[in-house]
Amino acid sequence: MADKLFEKRVLQAYQCDRYGNVRPLILMNELQSIADRHAEILGCGRTYCLENNVGWVVTHYIVDIVELPVEGEELTFSTWPSCQDALRATRDFEIHGADGRLMVRATSQWILIDLTRRRPLPLANHLSPDVVVPQRAYGCAFEKFPDFESNKTHIMKCRFDDIDVNQHINNAVYAVWATESVGYKYRNEHKLKAIRLNYKKEISPDNPQVFVDTTIDGLVSYHKIRTDATEHAIVVCNWE
Repeated sequence: MADKLFEKRVLQAYQCDRYGNVRPLILMNELQSIADRHAEILGCGRTYCLENNVGWVVTHYIVDIVELPVEGEELTFSTWPSCQDALRATRDFEIHGADGRLMVRATSQWILIDLTRRRPLPLANHLSPDVVVPQRAYGCAFEKFPDFESNKTHIMKCRFDDIDVNQHINNAVYAVWATESVGYKYRNEHKLKAIRLNYKKEISPDNPQVFVDTTIDGLVSYHKIRTDATEHAIVVCNWE
């Protein structure tokens, strides 16, 4: 019988911005953290990957913020594999407040690759379909993001602390680059309501800087993350 994983935690002050709302980096890392633990429980996590020279690669994260989690609230995180096909696995998430209200819902898409050949692997050889819980937290499609013309470019540094144990820039850092690139004034006057990330190519920590091409259209911001001519991700944020 497939099960969801539930974890409770209290949001701490250092995890929040100046207004007491959860930081995008923390939100994305907390989702990734519970996903990692659940994958380990299911026998397809980091231990399995190291033993078999394979690795999970995320292609999309779609996060809908119904209500921004705030400092001091006890949150219940849940996650589960919601579907899979020959090559792609979907993992969903929810965050509920202390009174049970839904605060965040999210979904993500993953492929498993051979680390030597850098090619996708058939999931049936590595992941049992019995782990799937056929319920969607956020039943949206993983579609190609539209291209856009940017009107400004920000330069971000690849910091030592941005590198994870897989030896590339951590996935959550892309969300930070996108939300920072709207500028201090815009960020100070708006709250993040949704973030959609389409990862295309990992960024090596050897890159000294990253370019974030950005345009803002009212309450939507569009971001193209690249190193020179190589496009690594497209990010779309919704604000209020």
